[in-house]
Amino acid sequence: MTIQATANKIKKSFTLTPESVAFLSETRLRRQAGSDSEALDLLLRELMLEAKRRQLDAAYTDYYDTASDEELAEHAEWARMVGPNILIDIEQAEAEP
Repeated sequence: MTIQATANKIKKSFTLTPESVAFLSETRLRRQAGSDSEALDLLLRELMLEAKRRQLDAAYTDYYDTASDEELAEHAEWARMVGPNILIDIEQAEAEP
């Protein structure tokens, strides 16, 4: 269950289909949201995060689709040099008290 400050909210009114209302009610129960408004806000936040993830994925895909062979080779070299060291650093950090 999430607790959201009411000071940052804007009151809106929407007309929804019966199917949407039922889905919202099911979501409220499943997520243990305090209200249909909170459930709707949770669903919208998920959609916003998913849209942002898709934008980032598209940007990465665009970059790597248009990167030169030289740039890709440089990235591969960095990955070879740094990759194993990152895991060692993580393991050492986890082992420290």
